[in-house]
Amino acid sequence: MAQTQSGAEGLQSLPALLHRNATQYGNHPAYREKEFGIWQCWTWAEVAAEIRAMALGFLELGVAKGDHVAVIGRNRPAHYWSMVAAQMVGAVPVPFYQDAVAEEMAYVMEHCGAKFIVCGDQEQVDKVIEIQETVNQVQQILYTDKRGMRKYDHSQMNALEDVMAEGRAGHYRFDAELDRRIAEITYDDTCVMLYTSGTTGKPKGVVLSNRNVIESAKNSAKFDNLTKDENILSYLPMAWVGDFIFSIGQAYWCGFCVNCPESPDTMMTDLREIGPTYFFAPPRVFETQLTNVMIRMEDASTLKRNMFHHFMAHAKKVGGKILDGEQVSAGDRLKYAIGNALVYGPLKDTLGFGNVRVGYTAGEAIGPEIFDFYRSLGINLKQLYGQTEATVFITVQPDGQVRADTVGVPAPDVEIKIAENGEIFYRSPGTFVEYYKNPESTASTKDAEGWVATGDAGFFEEDTGHLRIIDRAKDVGKMADGSMFAPKYVENKLKFYPDILEAVLFGNGKDRCVAFINIDLTAVGNWAERNNIAYASYQELAGHPKVLDTIRSHVEKVNVSVAEDPMLSGCQVHRFVVLHKELDADDGEMTRTRKVRRRIVEEKFADIIAALYDGSEKVSTVTEVTYEDGRKGAIKATLTICDAKVMPTAPQQVAAE
Repeated sequence: MAQTQSGAEGLQSLPALLHRNATQYGNHPAYREKEFGIWQCWTWAEVAAEIRAMALGFLELGVAKGDHVAVIGRNRPAHYWSMVAAQMVGAVPVPFYQDAVAEEMAYVMEHCGAKFIVCGDQEQVDKVIEIQETVNQVQQILYTDKRGMRKYDHSQMNALEDVMAEGRAGHYRFDAELDRRIAEITYDDTCVMLYTSGTTGKPKGVVLSNRNVIESAKNSAKFDNLTKDENILSYLPMAWVGDFIFSIGQAYWCGFCVNCPESPDTMMTDLREIGPTYFFAPPRVFETQLTNVMIRMEDASTLKRNMFHHFMAHAKKVGGKILDGEQVSAGDRLKYAIGNALVYGPLKDTLGFGNVRVGYTAGEAIGPEIFDFYRSLGINLKQLYGQTEATVFITVQPDGQVRADTVGVPAPDVEIKIAENGEIFYRSPGTFVEYYKNPESTASTKDAEGWVATGDAGFFEEDTGHLRIIDRAKDVGKMADGSMFAPKYVENKLKFYPDILEAVLFGNGKDRCVAFINIDLTAVGNWAERNNIAYASYQELAGHPKVLDTIRSHVEKVNVSVAEDPMLSGCQVHRFVVLHKELDADDGEMTRTRKVRRRIVEEKFADIIAALYDGSEKVSTVTEVTYEDGRKGAIKATLTICDAKVMPTAPQQVAAE
């Protein structure tokens, strides 16, 4: 306990960890960034010098202790450095989602009161300038990319590299002040403020202390034996707690290398070039990669396609067991080795996973079939359960105890209890300090003893001690006959199919379930091209009779699977509609981390839901959409409502609930 009070090994802040890394691992790679097709590298010693120059520049600009410094842009070393530089001068970094529209940005900017903004490029600068009509506390805008910035008014604007140059030039004036501020940082000072994705309302500012971040990084690194020799690819939104803990918390604790891709478009190519040893992605990334694999297999020769399916069937049978060190016959091991040489190994290299020693997925539940696919290849993919308020980690899966239907055991130093209504509560060193300027929400989420309400429902398995998540507590309900309604369980099964991008299930309090489906334009478009089917838009392809027939077959196969679960067999899909548009964060239907805002979708498409239940065969609808330039518009569509075959449910299965 003494170590916790004084800081993990006496290191109480990111600047302290940076100093240790520069001293002990000075020549070790710390950051790489691909620009103009070339990887540039900085050692820990070089990074320490860059961050110090940035911090001195912040002092020159007048950044005061307690100020909030917003960081808006893609994953770049300079943006990560600016967060540590802000902490050096006693300020609080607040990363924003770079794809947030000006209206969303305005709320967070005003709420946190950021006076200094670090922007990635001209696009982000323009959004800040736009919101300054209503948010007027901003004193300085700094930008990383100089392209397009020459003719702007620079009276309150500077290039970040110019600020760093000023810091270097004026270091004699500010060295002592900077050293004093660094020395004053304590373990309980704020490390970062991260805004929740806001699935049910306005985002909340989650205040995380140095203690939260460093203890969580230390414990999780020890759990997975992470070292300074790891390589990670940092491509997820910097405003997301997952990216912060992996790309800053663990990176600074372990001293490993953070690699930043050139752009979102080159991410997959950059992933293959880096070949990370430690990889983290939400389910959507793994779903997309699997979709691309299946598309490529459809375009492959008959021989390659047959070989792929033959060896993948074998991998599904024994791959996970081999990965977990379970007993497998010599014949099966030999066949798996052949499959690894011909299929699994080349496929992992193509995906960029050839060197992955530890992989994690979190953010929301991943479909069991998708999860098992990657593990069958020999990729040590594991699930963790966490949230922003926990500094990520609530449960983790130990090696050899990895399953698709659980999220593992409590993470190191984490306590978990289950309330009578099934809601999960936890407390840990990572438990957040507070919601910024929101004492009411803080009190309703975290009690006086430090127990945090997750809003998720679940239970511990008696025989294994593993936690199983049923769904969001607010989303779990009852069907009209009393059987359980848990939409995420069915939605994940549907999303296993490469041509289904998103699914939203409805049925709480009803006698049957219905669903919205979004097709995956890449997968279905590829299918249409192979079959000489012309289409002019997403809407036209989504309503094509052959597409509807294919989706119906997927839904009916999922119904067969759901019917086998006694607890959830009432959640079979009776009717569905393929939506005329993709659910979009810009339209408020999803969060920036790609979670469906279920209540908003339910309200926005109430007419379609009504038609699904009243027996209609068609429904005409008008939907407001937001274009890329921020303009609003409307699209009209007449949608076909499809029926799906459901499996009989035995009376005792309903009674089991």
